[in-house]
Amino acid sequence: MLVLTRKLGESIAIDDHIKIVVVQIKGKQVRLGIKAPKETKIHREEVYKSIQDQNQEALESDMTAISSLSEEFNK
Repeated sequence: MLVLTRKLGESIAIDDHIKIVVVQIKGKQVRLGIKAPKETKIHREEVYKSIQDQNQEALESDMTAISSLSEEFNK
């Protein structure tokens, strides 16, 4: 993991397309602004984890449904 120190108003560039700016520092919280192409998906980690879990559940339920249909057609 790369750890960088930035002050209020300073930024970090990732590749040529993403820029992260320190917008506000308040106590133990830091607000970040992210400039990225619209097609770039950006989520808080807990939201991203929830999306991944839901996708996995959907995949598993789809496989169960496909197995059930397959059994019905083979009768």
